[in-house]
Amino acid sequence: MERMLPISRRVHSGLSVLARVVRLPIVLVSLLLVTVFQAGSQDNQALIQEALSAAPPEVAKTATVKNRDGTVLRPGAGAYTCYPTPDSMKKRGKMSMCLDETWQAWREAWLNRKPFKANEVGIAYMLAGDVGSSNTDPYANAPTSNNQWVEPGPHMMVIVPNPAELEGLSTDPYSGGPFVMWKGTPYVHIMVPVGKRPETKR
Repeated sequence: MERMLPISRRVHSGLSVLARVVRLPIVLVSLLLVTVFQAGSQDNQALIQEALSAAPPEVAKTATVKNRDGTVLRPGAGAYTCYPTPDSMKKRGKMSMCLDETWQAWREAWLNRKPFKANEVGIAYMLAGDVGSSNTDPYANAPTSNNQWVEPGPHMMVIVPNPAELEGLSTDPYSGGPFVMWKGTPYVHIMVPVGKRPETKR
């Protein structure tokens, strides 16, 4: 038995080393997963804060926050849903927005190029500003010589059930006050600047 003890010890020692070797990848994978989870959590927090920057504080407190693909980043009990700037727009600036139920329906119709008619007045917020859009073409991606490109700065947006009620309101985005955007389309609405605008462009 005395001769067997060293062998037994060596076997036991070898098994201990093997166990440590087996545990090492598990520990490394666990650390990697924790790091990835923390990074993802930080990314989500940044998206949530950016989305909520579009809303007044009282709206932001209870708003649901969704990514542009519909993923819920933060559930909320309020009437508004806020979205961060799309990845494709981030190089140009901020385009976060907070929408009530009417504007949610408007957004779905606009994204899918479907008809839209509001059942009630809707209000949306883009208080962090806007990267800019055409005042006449709902699907323009860049300014042209005749599409009235405008960068409105911080603003609210208002939908009304009857577009005829907008007759007589200015469609000039540089008039210095509220103006009608996308007149003659199903997506017509009132733009209401509420903060400093970028340098006027025509």
